[in-house]
Amino acid sequence: MSAAQRRLSAEITSLLDKTVMVTTTDGKSFSGSLVGINPDNMNLCLSEAKDEKGQKLHVVVLNGDTVARIFAIEKPFDLKALAERLEKVFPTMVRLYEANGFIVVMEKIKVTEKGVTEGTGPAAERVQKVYEQFSSEKKA
Repeated sequence: MSAAQRRLSAEITSLLDKTVMVTTTDGKSFSGSLVGINPDNMNLCLSEAKDEKGQKLHVVVLNGDTVARIFAIEKPFDLKALAERLEKVFPTMVRLYEANGFIVVMEKIKVTEKGVTEGTGPAAERVQKVYEQFSSEKKA
């Protein structure tokens, strides 16, 4: 797999659990939470979706052959900016794995767009506080 293919796959999978709008080759559109996607054939599944008429649909599964476009409706979480903020508190102890969607602090604390997912203790609590402050500023 080429670097470009890996980056495309990472971009597509970064849309998981985000609100997206999908248009199909026959002109229909659906919006909802992207809960599953096969990057090889673009088959995808939306939950709590709506069609272009506003009709609510619990689940929509679309064949990749009919997917024309996928639009991200939510602004993506800025992991790079969070890593920069953490670097101010933990100098030289922050590693950003942007393609994988996480940050590692002090080689033991893992942070994603959902907060601290691995690690305990005072340092992990401090990382979580930085994350919460960062998230609240971005929402404002």
